[in-house]
Amino acid sequence: MSGGDDFLTTYETPRLARLAPNLFAACFSLMKILPARFMLERAQAAGRLQPGGPVAETTSGTFGLALAMLAAVRGFDLTLVSAASLLDETLRRRLEHLGAKVHVIDDPEGSGAQSERLNRLKEILEDCPETFWPQQYDNPDNRLAYGRLAEWMTRTIGRVDCLVGCVGSGGSLCGTGSFLREVFPDLTIIAVDTHRSVLFGHAPGRRLLRGLGNSIMPLNLRHEMVDEIHWVGAFPAFASALRLHHDHALFMGPTSGAAALVAAWYARRYPDALIGVIMPDEGHRYQHTIYDDRWLAVLEGWPIVVPHEPDTLTQVEARGESEWTRLFWDRKALRTMLEAERGA
Repeated sequence: MSGGDDFLTTYETPRLARLAPNLFAACFSLMKILPARFMLERAQAAGRLQPGGPVAETTSGTFGLALAMLAAVRGFDLTLVSAASLLDETLRRRLEHLGAKVHVIDDPEGSGAQSERLNRLKEILEDCPETFWPQQYDNPDNRLAYGRLAEWMTRTIGRVDCLVGCVGSGGSLCGTGSFLREVFPDLTIIAVDTHRSVLFGHAPGRRLLRGLGNSIMPLNLRHEMVDEIHWVGAFPAFASALRLHHDHALFMGPTSGAAALVAAWYARRYPDALIGVIMPDEGHRYQHTIYDDRWLAVLEGWPIVVPHEPDTLTQVEARGESEWTRLFWDRKALRTMLEAERGA
């Protein structure tokens, strides 16, 4: 650890919140500091990143913010590539104030422009070959960084029967889950995604809910680890985040809201199981959106009555932003699951 940025450990160490007698939440200020620090330190140790050297990455927001904070205190030259549908002006100004150079790709489809972002990033890497690319989607160090979270859960919660977490890169859920399964072999892992994310078989499309889901398939997502997949629309996630604030004084973002919604349902369904849920983001980024009644009021379909339970599917199927669905995944590879559906 670099002396002078020790304070950043407060971002990567979660707070414990008990949401129900058998439901414990790991609430982060900025979870992505954890893998960002680990990847940069491993790269430096391997000689792939020199002190003060260039770093470039594509990001939807929080991983880029984590890199920018580390770059500011460690002196790296950081370039970030994002999409117009992902990066609000407030976050962009914060990234630039931290010293990052930010490239924003037009995204009229609202799908995240992942392929276009990667193409722009490759141009940056070709122009400056010594640049270190963390590759958060495919770098196994992303998953390995979450050994610390698994250790924290075993020390803080004790036994963990079920782990619930959102999927984007796959690092937090699959990394934490793999370490926990070493201790608890019967651990149930529930992945939380959103409609029109490709991660579990949907065709890519416009997504209102951000911070989870993806329009490309990351290598860090291990489908064969997952017991259930839940697709949560934006509206149930927004309502769940607002409820966390009202009922528990937890000021969290909609990604955390989606995870909490699924975890609370599982805790009610299995009262004898101990559930751990990963809540990765605070609500400060969303003060002018989901925490603003005027912003919510113009959304077609809002407000909604949040479903008490998900609609259980028999095959992969995308729904609308008001819906919450689940599918028994049964630890299958993605190809195996989709081939089974085509053959049914």
